[in-house]
Amino acid sequence: MIEQHELDRVTGCTVYGSNGEKIGSAGEIYLDDQTGRPEWFTVNTGLLGMNETFVPLREARFSGDGIEVPYDKSAVKDAPNVASDGHLSPEEEQQLYRHYSMDWDTYGRTDSTDGYDTSGGPTTDDAMTRSEERLDVGTRTEEAGRARLRKYVVTENVTQTVPVRKEKAVVEREPVSSENYDAATSGPDISEEEHEVILQEERPVVGKTTQPVERVRLSKEQDTDHETVSEDVRKEQIEAEGEIDERR
Repeated sequence: MIEQHELDRVTGCTVYGSNGEKIGSAGEIYLDDQTGRPEWFTVNTGLLGMNETFVPLREARFSGDGIEVPYDKSAVKDAPNVASDGHLSPEEEQQLYRHYSMDWDTYGRTDSTDGYDTSGGPTTDDAMTRSEERLDVGTRTEEAGRARLRKYVVTENVTQTVPVRKEKAVVEREPVSSENYDAATSGPDISEEEHEVILQEERPVVGKTTQPVERVRLSKEQDTDHETVSEDVRKEQIEAEGEIDERR
């Protein structure tokens, strides 16, 4: 049986049947209206966990990485279709007790006065016990979204300016002097000639190389927020009638 101090571990656990088959995941815990004890817990079964059924908490126990119940998957899935609206009526509990072959007089609530303050009854003394409900608020983890990294290729135009060198022909004229007279008169007196030089220039040449520039990874971090829950709780009140001095 799952103890009181273990209840916060129930929600989200994987539930396994008597034959070791996975049934689903544990959801909400339901308390008995009169005793305040945890009696039932829901199990999300079916495709994507869209179907929710009730299983007796007293028959469950932690085993390995999940919760084990003494029922097979079909027995849990075929449990009476009770709305998981935060409360079970006595009639709905009786249906569930019958389905799981549990004795209502042993486990459920009966019309007996045992345990109640009834004036003159065999189980009471000269004092009454006042009880009240307390909120048992916990959390469960649900999928809220997904994030992924995707790498794709885009093309952009890059413009750069590069200096290039070009050769050009330059005509130089110098008068005949004693220094160049021999070179100037080495040929025939009158003739026709041609002289040619080859001009060169640089042209831009473009090449591409691939280089790693950064590493990108996807990780998770937790932020803590605060949410306010509101629920009605019942409290018993005791009134005294007559000429009485109240003492505490």
